[in-house]
Amino acid sequence: MTSAPELPVRVGVFGLLGSGNLGNDGSLEAVLGYLRRDHPDAVVDALCGGPEAVTARFGIPATRMHWNRAEYRTASRLGSIASKGLGKFVDIFRTAAWVRRHDVVIVPGMGVLEATLPLRPWGFPYSLFLLCASGKLTRTKVALVSVGAAEIRNRPTRALVRWSGRLAAYRSYRDAQSRDAMRAMGVDTARDEVYPDLAFSLPSPPANAPSDVPGTVCVGVMDFHGGNDDRARADEIYGRYLDGTIRFVRTLVEEGRPVRLLTGDRCDATVVAAILEAVDSPLVTAAEPTSLDDLMKEMTAADTVVAVRYHNLICALKTGTPALALSYAAKSDALMERMGLGAFCHPAREVDVDRLLEQFRALEKRSPELRATLVERNQAAARQLQDQFSSLTAAVFPATGHTSRKAP
Repeated sequence: MTSAPELPVRVGVFGLLGSGNLGNDGSLEAVLGYLRRDHPDAVVDALCGGPEAVTARFGIPATRMHWNRAEYRTASRLGSIASKGLGKFVDIFRTAAWVRRHDVVIVPGMGVLEATLPLRPWGFPYSLFLLCASGKLTRTKVALVSVGAAEIRNRPTRALVRWSGRLAAYRSYRDAQSRDAMRAMGVDTARDEVYPDLAFSLPSPPANAPSDVPGTVCVGVMDFHGGNDDRARADEIYGRYLDGTIRFVRTLVEEGRPVRLLTGDRCDATVVAAILEAVDSPLVTAAEPTSLDDLMKEMTAADTVVAVRYHNLICALKTGTPALALSYAAKSDALMERMGLGAFCHPAREVDVDRLLEQFRALEKRSPELRATLVERNQAAARQLQDQFSSLTAAVFPATGHTSRKAP
């Protein structure tokens, strides 16, 4: 009797990918690297925020996450409100149909279980819940891989995040406090592991030799208005952050230091424009990175990095460049502590320029020591992520020689 033919494993990737956030796309790049190395025969596609961008850059088929193309626009008219409501209903069936075509669905990194930036429950949390519920119903394994989490106060968002975590077949976190947050929200994390952020598995560009002459300072900026709990004072937080950053950059320029402004999301361009207008100097220039690799190349040419966005910090640390975190969430503090730079965090909501400059000068004085520390910590992170990928393969991929039940 002839056995059924072996079919390739079908893998889906899911998230706000291709939507202009470099960190999210870097996490996808890391997972695709793992799949191409460890599962070269897998058939991969995406359900994501920016399918055209994902296909153009990564060469995989992609489907739009939402039926309603205006999902992330504010709905004020009756017609647009109705369209959003209809979209939420249609997405139940669209998501389930997409999930059932796969053997495995991977959510690659990202802060998918947190609300450290403004977030509505019926936006991404709802989409993630549909994904995980569909996986449970269709027996497709959904894996949340090296994701970020934070305890959430808003009840609807908290419930959606909690059930997403419970329904996933595999969970791992990018720091211990993410696992603790999920436990506090009612998820059994006894078998869940903590690994570094996926971006630490990406290749690094060659590092430049440090110069004896003070050189460029990369300043990573962010369109920062606080988090979910800060909506009432969002404008105040943004104004304070922007004013502090401008004053910091102006001081560096007065000392003759070149400053290179970096972004991590397309929305950060407005902050760059405001700084360039306020500090009119040829010493201040702006990069236009389109990937984490672009960011890392900028940072290898710098003496020091001061940054807000989480993945800007990762890029600096991964290239061995001493970094100072303008921290807007506990995840940044945890990252800096893990990499040996815990003393160099400054609150993004309450920028004190004098204190920031004091920390910056201390960072530069300790640069040789910190560069050596970062080499060691990066090597450890690479080993841990290799363990993560081996664990993921064992947990959610079908055994070799399987006959897929999800044949097209």
